Amino acid sequence: MKISQKFTVSQPPDVVWAFFQNVPALAECMPGASLTEDRGDGVYAGQVAIKLGPFTASFEGEAKHQSDTQAKTGHAEGKGFDKRGGSRSKLTMDYALAGNCDQTEVSVDADVQLSGPIAQFGRAGVIEETARLLIGQFVGNLEAKLAAAQPPLTTDESSPDTPAKGLTEETATPTPVSNEINGLTLMRMVVAGYFKKLFSNTS
Repeated sequence: MKISQKFTVSQPPDVVWAFFQNVPALAECMPGASLTEDRGDGVYAGQVAIKLGPFTASFEGEAKHQSDTQAKTGHAEGKGFDKRGGSRSKLTMDYALAGNCDQTEVSVDADVQLSGPIAQFGRAGVIEETARLLIGQFVGNLEAKLAAAQPPLTTDESSPDTPAKGLTEETATPTPVSNEINGLTLMRMVVAGYFKKLFSNTS
């Protein structure tokens, strides 16, 4: 199953690229994902948990990440096994970054192979819709992390007690990062998106 996504991050390419090389921090931005061990040479052990209505799965496995700094591209391969339900997953993913001084466009091309009970969701098109929704939450978490990592704005020299231009109460405190998946909300959005696509194709 092929999945292609593009999204824009409101940070310069060099900043986004540097963050992408911090795999543990990057994993914290993906809902349901967690790393358990850094095995060296770009190899990491971890797990991905997901809940779709009554269906739950927790994939434990290993992934390897490689990158090309000059081209700003990366490649990852991973596989996981859900001990409780017997589902298996295998992922091959390539990503590329491009942009200017203000924002970065990230392109992701993935090949996902599923077997076991979870495969039924792949056949119904639910996995593609789930991936789209999770990418949206991932981008929000990523931007919150990047905003928190930026140096704080200084106050205006002529008036020490006056905040720097553009610094408001909203921008001063970055949005908290959420690594949790709301299963009920996610399932409702997935089903709605799937039927919307289905009816638009038949009209």
